[in-house]
Amino acid sequence: MSTVSLFADDVSQASDWYADLLGIQPYFVRPLDGPPAYIEFRIGPEQHELGIIDARYAPHRLGDGGIVLYWHVDDPRAAYEELLTKGATEHEGPIDRGEGFVTASVRDPFGNIVGVIRNPHARPDVEGSQGGH
Repeated sequence: MSTVSLFADDVSQASDWYADLLGIQPYFVRPLDGPPAYIEFRIGPEQHELGIIDARYAPHRLGDGGIVLYWHVDDPRAAYEELLTKGATEHEGPIDRGEGFVTASVRDPFGNIVGVIRNPHARPDVEGSQGGH
């Protein structure tokens, strides 16, 4: 993964919501004056880009046929509950998929699907990891 783009009708509101969720402020905002049309966060040890774009620039809106980007977390059930308390709505509740795998997903307040996962094979810092398999 390099860049993830999410869309929102109100980029300022989405910026505030994600800043609260991530505990950081966007490092890039355009335009500098007036309401933003694009913001970007740098996240994780690899400093991947999370961009939020004004929905009027979206080529189309994805329904449930789009992808779900899963964010690795230590406790998917707790992360899922936190997302709900911050105003997200259920997309798919927590599911134990066996062997330490747990997934869940929500719709953020702007209609984007956000997933959380614990995958013991995807992270080298997690016991039992197979280095991304």
